[in-house]
Amino acid sequence: MYLTTHNLFWLLLTGSAVGVLGAILGVGGGIFLVPALVLLFHIPVHHAVATSIVSVIATSSAVASTNVEKGLANMRLGMILEVATVLGAMSGALTAGWLSEATLLRIFAVVLLVVAVVLGWKSSKGKRAAIRNSQCTILDDLPNAPGLLGACFYDPAERRQISYRVRRAPLGFLASLVAGNLSGLLGVGGGFIKVPVIHLVCDVPMKAATATSNFMIGVTAAASAFIYFGRGEVRPALTATVILGVLAGSFIGSVVSRRMPGRLIQAIFAIFLLPVAWQMFVRAGL
Repeated sequence: MYLTTHNLFWLLLTGSAVGVLGAILGVGGGIFLVPALVLLFHIPVHHAVATSIVSVIATSSAVASTNVEKGLANMRLGMILEVATVLGAMSGALTAGWLSEATLLRIFAVVLLVVAVVLGWKSSKGKRAAIRNSQCTILDDLPNAPGLLGACFYDPAERRQISYRVRRAPLGFLASLVAGNLSGLLGVGGGFIKVPVIHLVCDVPMKAATATSNFMIGVTAAASAFIYFGRGEVRPALTATVILGVLAGSFIGSVVSRRMPGRLIQAIFAIFLLPVAWQMFVRAGL
């Protein structure tokens, strides 16, 4: 319906760009894809959200396997937080069917502004001290041991083993519930909430927080995708085209994220999101 020979290339390119950004920032890419589909391709927001939900699954599948293999994703913490995220995603997807397009656009614009502030703030914080000890150990009686939910991974950029202990897990659980609700409601991965919470609240190093978020967002999106399928809002040709681009971009982004300074990327897109949010407000009639 929305796929033509004229926009095929641009949809693939858009999907690739979204895949790169999603893999680098750990946000799933839906926060960029929905505005692009609505503003550039004039696709109704409900169909754009449905397409984004399915593409988030593709992003997570492409990146999470690599992160799990390298030990970056904290599987134990991710599965616990995912319980809250899935419940929130299902309730958000059901709520989306009752809201008008203008209401969804306004909500999305507000979310974009929040994301811009969070990314801008994170980019100005500088590097946090995440090194607990030089070797990973599971002995809980040691002061720097990871504990039940903590983990360790090797950081090639720093050439050392990083071990960390998860803190304030209940607060992270509540934040994941909110992230899941926004994911199902707006077709985003919810990573823009999960990454700061896992990193700043739960005291998980940034690389591990991003990898854990990428692992979680696919499960979150899958929990709400069937609701959009049931309402007939997923357009197969459009979604398949975007996913092909997203998969290619995700593999590229997973490589780029290990070589480019993340704070610079976050600052650039924090600025980029501000005019996009304004355009969403304008389209919704303010």
